[in-house]
Amino acid sequence: MRAVLKTFLFVLLISCNNSSKESLNNFEISSIEAQADDVKLINQKKSFDLNKNQNDKKPGVERKLIKNGNIAFETEDLAKTKTNILNIVKQYEGYISNENENTYGDRKTINLTLRIPSESFDSILEGISKNASKLDNKDIRITDVTEEFLDVEARLKNKKELEIKFLDILKKAKSVQEILNVERELNKLREEIESTEGRLKYLQNQVAFSTLRVSFYKTSYTNISFGSKILEGFKNGVENLKGFFIGIINVWPFIILFVLILIILRKRLKKK
Repeated sequence: MRAVLKTFLFVLLISCNNSSKESLNNFEISSIEAQADDVKLINQKKSFDLNKNQNDKKPGVERKLIKNGNIAFETEDLAKTKTNILNIVKQYEGYISNENENTYGDRKTINLTLRIPSESFDSILEGISKNASKLDNKDIRITDVTEEFLDVEARLKNKKELEIKFLDILKKAKSVQEILNVERELNKLREEIESTEGRLKYLQNQVAFSTLRVSFYKTSYTNISFGSKILEGFKNGVENLKGFFIGIINVWPFIILFVLILIILRKRLKKK
């Protein structure tokens, strides 16, 4: 009887010990997750305070502007105009991102897409405009992205601070489960950081470099002599005559039918 009682007490003691360990592990995991949540809340509050301060100080903030434009004009010399534009772009350290040429009738057109430093936009546009013999269109668009720029910068800063907090928590993790939980959150955060960095780089590039689309053309006017006009008129007359006979041939069944009807009607009228 005593042996059975001892065995029962031993099993009970082991069960209690395992339960305590499991509770401790659950507590540690919950503690890690709670710390992570606290870090997120702190950084969210920082982000809110930072955005509030940025809005309060906005009048003193350097404006972030995206400046783009289009210009279309007629020129007297396509090759010379293109060379002038290339020289201007090179002078201001810009580049051509796209180029195409097309001819329609007597008009040949060259289209260029330029990427140029924003601070030189007006000077470049003025230099290109000097090549126009007739200006068809000039359009400039400015988009203010200051608020978005500051917001993306703030979010990126907060996410990187949060990454440091997670790395610190990871060092303190004591079990495999804790490490896995923190690394899962860390991977999500790093994906968000990469996405935010990509957006910030895009905005920086758009602010630093403007897009200017240039379209210029030349129309060739051909002088036709009097003799050439007579010859062309004779050719047109022959072509029209051919067309007339071809038209008659196409409707010959209807012509024959019409003639037969006229003959029948005439015979009936004579009988009367």
